[in-house]
Amino acid sequence: MRVIAGLYKGRRLEAPDWAGLRPTSDKLRETLFNVLAGRVRGGTMLDAYAGTGAVGIEALSRGAAHVTFIDADPRARQLVERNLQRCGIRAGYAIIRADLRGTVALPARAPFDLVYLDPPYHCESTAVVQTVGGWLTAGGTLVLEHARRTEAVDRAGDLVRTRTIVSGDSALAIYRRAGDPLP
Repeated sequence: MRVIAGLYKGRRLEAPDWAGLRPTSDKLRETLFNVLAGRVRGGTMLDAYAGTGAVGIEALSRGAAHVTFIDADPRARQLVERNLQRCGIRAGYAIIRADLRGTVALPARAPFDLVYLDPPYHCESTAVVQTVGGWLTAGGTLVLEHARRTEAVDRAGDLVRTRTIVSGDSALAIYRRAGDPLP
């Protein structure tokens, strides 16, 4: 696992040493950031269910102003911190302990220009998409990674799925608020 592009391009990231964490593949991250190209630089991002932190680190490498990493697992939060250190990233981020399946206070850096959700594939994600979608800026984008074999909902609250990208066993569902202009 490595950083694909930007300031930290080529830096190797530490993988988890425990079962149950499914890092987003390099190929899927590359596809994601090709699609999001102009929305990352200077923006704020939430990397929820951060795991290794690879998605948020990729955003920082490509010029995001700030990334908030959220994960309920202390091992994952420590792994995110180690991967940030491996890349030499000392500022522009926060790591928060939270379980997004419950009631979560709005993070200090919200609202976000970009939200990336990568919950365990077996979890029902509609409620999380709806809740966290409320943390988007006007014109913001929410991306849900999910198993290819399951269909993401078309709507979650005021969010509407505008695109689905399939890569291997994974898929990315891209949401925007109904009525927001497309970039």
